[in-house]
Amino acid sequence: MQVYPNKFDAELRQGLKPCYLLFGDEPQQKFSMVNALRARAKKNGFDERTVLVADKDFNWNQLYEVTQSMSLFSNAQLVELELPSGKPGTEGSKALQEIAPLLGPDTLLLVHGPKIGKDIQKAKWFKALDAIGVFSICYPLEGKQLHSWIGQTLKAFDLHADQSCVQLIADFTEGNMMAAYQEMEKLALVYAGQTIDRAQMESIIVDQSRFTVFQMVDVMLSGDQQRCIKMLYRLESEGIEPTIVVWALAREWQLLWKLKKQLSRGEQIQWQRHGIWRNRQPAYQAALNRLSLPQLEQIRDQVRDADIAFKQNQIIRPYVKLAHLCLLFTGVPLAMELGA
Repeated sequence: MQVYPNKFDAELRQGLKPCYLLFGDEPQQKFSMVNALRARAKKNGFDERTVLVADKDFNWNQLYEVTQSMSLFSNAQLVELELPSGKPGTEGSKALQEIAPLLGPDTLLLVHGPKIGKDIQKAKWFKALDAIGVFSICYPLEGKQLHSWIGQTLKAFDLHADQSCVQLIADFTEGNMMAAYQEMEKLALVYAGQTIDRAQMESIIVDQSRFTVFQMVDVMLSGDQQRCIKMLYRLESEGIEPTIVVWALAREWQLLWKLKKQLSRGEQIQWQRHGIWRNRQPAYQAALNRLSLPQLEQIRDQVRDADIAFKQNQIIRPYVKLAHLCLLFTGVPLAMELGA
């Protein structure tokens, strides 16, 4: 049974299941869920905890031994199994399928790892454990979901703040939920039980937003100029080489050009053939609606010239030039960028 991270605590309060499957690449949500499970397990008498890491040298007999030894002791035990690759392999798959029906009131199994795909969720070992337990996946939150999580976390820390304060935390820590949590934890030490205004919050929190080039590209394609430039200069502060950004822009131009040519011929876009999955399709569609073929030709020339200039160290402030290029993708006219 799948449960979203924001509903995980409520699920635990309904009673413990024999198995929990926690996966994903967003560390803060996973850390919170693992800690919540440990606390609930301890409260329910699972006083012992065994931690196993199924790396390439792992002997799956260890898992058999630890689960079978439960019957020899009076204390219940929480067994934590980490899958670093998200996959147990052939031997591990067999072991997990055999162990699933053996999990009883004295044996609680937590299996966790990085982000996994539908292929793993359809595997026999996963289905066997999911059938008797709970599955949750942690992914980075954005927009309204991020704001909702911040609001819930503030409430959990007994902090009261208006929407402008929630927005401030999101702006200062976007792309880094662990930093957001730490900032709210810091606020709670000073203002617990109080209503915080924006000035009080600004005096404490530190700008810790962190983005990737690919996140910036998605925002650029969607046409959000202000957020795109903010993310771009955050990349600069993190020391990302300008040539990496130019490479990403050239790659996106090639894809947009191919898609636009298809549309001009009256063809229907087969998104997945181009490696564009559902969550990214709206951004590409927005860019295709916004940019004409002549505009894309201008962007091609500008990206090509910038790439050559960067490689020859001809640009003094490369991120200013990158900002101009990104704005072209968002639909700002070339004449405006050239100062005409």
